[in-house]
Amino acid sequence: MDPRPAVVARRLGGVRRVLAVTGGKGGIGKSSVAVGLALGFGGEGARIGLLDLDLWGPSDHLVLGVPRPGFREDGGLVPDVVAGLAFMSIASIVGERPALLRGEDITNALLELLAVTIWGELDVLVVDMPPGFGDTLLDAARYLPRAEYVVVTTPSELTLATTRKMLELLRRLELPVLGLVENLRRDGEAGGVVALTVAGGPRLVGSIGYDAGYEASLGDLGRLRGTAFFRDVRAIAIALAAPRE
Repeated sequence: MDPRPAVVARRLGGVRRVLAVTGGKGGIGKSSVAVGLALGFGGEGARIGLLDLDLWGPSDHLVLGVPRPGFREDGGLVPDVVAGLAFMSIASIVGERPALLRGEDITNALLELLAVTIWGELDVLVVDMPPGFGDTLLDAARYLPRAEYVVVTTPSELTLATTRKMLELLRRLELPVLGLVENLRRDGEAGGVVALTVAGGPRLVGSIGYDAGYEASLGDLGRLRGTAFFRDVRAIAIALAAPRE
């Protein structure tokens, strides 16, 4: 019997809340939103962790401006603190080399990363989920049973189509969805995202406007915190942190 699932539960024993940021497809800004939420929570004085679970295209470290995130060994891997966040990623282990994984290797890599990481006491652990509906999402749902889900979408009809499928999958798995985050919103766009929230759908937590200056801020946290993107995503972090009536 594999002991690692029980180890994962112990590693997360000091984490009060696990927030999984997911989306139906790549290229929608899910990782940017995950990093922004983690920084936004931290701005409220909370103890925050950030875990990049994208095994093939980890990018949170690039947003944070860390070429290769580090760790120290102490009965497991203790993440380095980056911008006030306890941060772990597959990039901490393999650097920029591609992770050549398929089949059971995917599950083993994800489970190993969860089992070896020592988070200690955290108020919130933000998990940047892999994009789409693959094995990593299903495995993460299995090994992170306390996770609450935030679904990132854009106003694009192509993205909305996959978002509907993601919401249906989460519903079938009986996983709690805190709400939708609309990214890359432009003035005057139709309310396709709002339509997903009606008739018992998840709430729209907030929208993040398209920010032409965001790309230039990548890797420069001082500059990032001054963007309209961060203003919007921090407001969403505050909304998610507030108790729901």
